[in-house]
Amino acid sequence: MSTSSVAASRRTTGGLARLITTPTFGPLIVLIVFCAVFSFATKTFWATGNLSLVVQQSVIVGTLAIGQTMIILTAGIDLANGGIAVLGTILAGRLVAEQQNPILSLLFALLICTSFGLTAGLLVSRLMLPPFIVTLGLLGIVTAITRLVAQGGAFPVTDDLLSWTGNAFAVGDTSITYGMIVMLVLYALVWYLLSHTAWGRHVYAIGNNREAARLVGIPVQARLLSVYTFAGLLYGIGAWLALGRIPNADPNALQSANLDSITAVVIGGTSLFGGRGSLWGTLIGTLIVAVLRNGLTLTGIDPLWQDLITGILVISAVALDQMSRKKQR
Repeated sequence: MSTSSVAASRRTTGGLARLITTPTFGPLIVLIVFCAVFSFATKTFWATGNLSLVVQQSVIVGTLAIGQTMIILTAGIDLANGGIAVLGTILAGRLVAEQQNPILSLLFALLICTSFGLTAGLLVSRLMLPPFIVTLGLLGIVTAITRLVAQGGAFPVTDDLLSWTGNAFAVGDTSITYGMIVMLVLYALVWYLLSHTAWGRHVYAIGNNREAARLVGIPVQARLLSVYTFAGLLYGIGAWLALGRIPNADPNALQSANLDSITAVVIGGTSLFGGRGSLWGTLIGTLIVAVLRNGLTLTGIDPLWQDLITGILVISAVALDQMSRKKQR
């Protein structure tokens, strides 16, 4: 075999090895396997309408998972993101129901959601409180505020601006909502920030070793504050997407969104210990959960199997990450 052939073979092998070891490779294989299984189990899975529905169902959790990914990359966690999003829907829904300006109402809801992210960031970065405790406490606070604002009721979403993200247009036989586009644009934007800016490199460095990041001159407190504040804004946008998907601003909506966003991030290959992961892996993880839910519904299987399989996937993902870290040591 010629030298050039050997070199080409080594490059191919090395490229394949790098592909296999990327954080998104495993989740992508799982997604492909699930799609293959449900395509054999039901004839309607690959229908364009059903595939559009799968993506639509992933829009809210997928958007919340963007903020969750950033926080987990810093070795934190957010248990309040779903609660913050629900509060955003209630604030915007009630204000518009009381004949307030829809634009100002939506901006106010975004501002409040962002302020809760800012609050969490201040407590985590300045007072050095554990993110788990901070966000667990905030979950209780936002839940109570949501119920006080809602006063036991729900508010119908009738305004065109609030429901805009649920509007759809056709591309061939496929229905695409504006909410789907907003989510994908957010993924592209945050991916760029994490992958191609100093801010993104600092986020990964803080997650790998906060003290080492501080010693090399990274402004750890400022970066953590920016991550949590930005995440709060994303939760507000998630609230807007929810208003387009749900006909009523309901205080009882999105009950499992907190855990669903963590599930999507972990299944997508982001390490719960911080410093490793990919935003596109989070999108794949979100789609895995949506495909699993949709496929089981189409096949008539008890939805409880979804929780069982999802739990197995989460534990497996964390176990594999832990083993990978031990090997690196």
